[in-house]
Amino acid sequence: MQRRTLLKSSAAAITATMSGLAAPCLARAQGSKVLRFIPQADLPNLDAVAGTQLVVRNGSLLVWDMLYGLGADLTPKPQMCEGHEVSDDGKTWTFRLRPGLKFHDGEAVTTRDVVASVNRWMARDTMGQMIKARLDALEAVDDRTFRFRLNKPFPKLLFALGKSNTPLLLIMPERIAKTDPFQQIKEYVGSGPMRFKRDEWMAGSKAVFERFDGYVPRQEASDWLAGGKPMFLDRVEWLTMPDPGTAAGALQNGEADWWENPIADLVPVLKSSDDLQVEIADPLGNIGAMRLNHLQPPFNDVRVRQALQMVISQEDCMRAIVGDDPALWKALPSFFTPGTPLYTEAGGDRLKGKRQVEAARKMVADAGHAGAKVVMLVATDVAITKAQGDVTAEALKQLGLNVDYVATDWGTVGSRRTNKGDPAKGGWNIFFSWHSGVDCINPAPYKGIDASGDGAWFGWPKSDEVQGDIANWYEAPDLAAEKKAIEVLNRASMDLVTFIPTGFFLGYGAWRKNVTGVSKAPFPLFWNVRKG
Repeated sequence: MQRRTLLKSSAAAITATMSGLAAPCLARAQGSKVLRFIPQADLPNLDAVAGTQLVVRNGSLLVWDMLYGLGADLTPKPQMCEGHEVSDDGKTWTFRLRPGLKFHDGEAVTTRDVVASVNRWMARDTMGQMIKARLDALEAVDDRTFRFRLNKPFPKLLFALGKSNTPLLLIMPERIAKTDPFQQIKEYVGSGPMRFKRDEWMAGSKAVFERFDGYVPRQEASDWLAGGKPMFLDRVEWLTMPDPGTAAGALQNGEADWWENPIADLVPVLKSSDDLQVEIADPLGNIGAMRLNHLQPPFNDVRVRQALQMVISQEDCMRAIVGDDPALWKALPSFFTPGTPLYTEAGGDRLKGKRQVEAARKMVADAGHAGAKVVMLVATDVAITKAQGDVTAEALKQLGLNVDYVATDWGTVGSRRTNKGDPAKGGWNIFFSWHSGVDCINPAPYKGIDASGDGAWFGWPKSDEVQGDIANWYEAPDLAAEKKAIEVLNRASMDLVTFIPTGFFLGYGAWRKNVTGVSKAPFPLFWNVRKG
């Protein structure tokens, strides 16, 4: 496979680097308070409302703060808010901001900024839209007090305010938050522990964050996105390195300090270094995602979507992503994170067992789509997406489909996937991504499971049945009822083929041993990190 060719060149680059023959041309970080980080992909923007990529979310968490934040126990806790009060009927929620909160331009954070930020977020987020549908008023009572007045209770309001998936509810200055939610913001004035150095931003190469001395951390211990966020680093530099060999060499030579997602095949080399720490970064892992365009042929036909379920090999996808260690991956006939309370395999039979190539190929032919062209967007600069694309290309050929493998970068995928038009004229049929396991524990933070049509994530699946099943989960009074609702939802979503899970996988993170305080979390967190 093409991935193996990539790995050979990567291994060669590491060997050359270790022997001093071909070290990457990077200036070494000066001083112990400057940390150089290699993210999973290039940072295309910093708008976690209009942009849904994980790398955008991760960068945005440094620059903006949240009203509430998700802790390691998966419950939301006060962050910019002191706390809240709820009326007896569950319809009125009153919140109060902490004193002394400031934006990076020195202006005080007020409830006018909060109201504008919430309104922008509600227009894009699934849970936000549910709140908006119940909303009589969102009002600023005074500079520190704001209130939701609902016409119907929404018990999961705090989870919506503090969830970790995009669109994120980040608090921006009112003037920025009034930007059209379907257009990217132009100013990056934040409320969080670090400022974005836009004057040093080089797309495709480098992004820089500097500590904001005016940030007022909470007094509690840090707890993922909640609690105190003490910054012991003066500066964090994100270095884009799509070639794994270059990234590994930079980490080993001390020209980088932390690599978010080292590819599995290079992990043994990294583990052999006395200077590096290599660990599973996120215990909740990730779910690979093949997104199909439900609007354009051939995948506007459910028979073709189901045929692809029958022929895709999750084992091949997972081995291509993480290698041959079975401890790092699982087949996943489900949309939900294994090992969590709502996990179910109901309806997942087409993803199980021996692949049914002949039956699937006949389904495609009987549906009249034999030989149809499939435009497949593959971000070859991200190992996870490239691995899924290579395996899927072979599966599509087995189905008798004509594959147009569009090898591109993650930033281009991020912009092109918004196009609902003809794949031959700039649209698409398939692209690949992955979801953090923390975002797949239930339907609330899970944009991938949404089947609301135009309001759904890219691919725009539409099913009133699936949406009704999601609504039933929201109304479930206890865990037993939630489990029953999720079984029905998983079955209906598998039949619709909302998207195709390509498996569950764990990933390593790697950092130099002079870097301490790295948290095991579903996202890279820089508070509490020190470089000695």
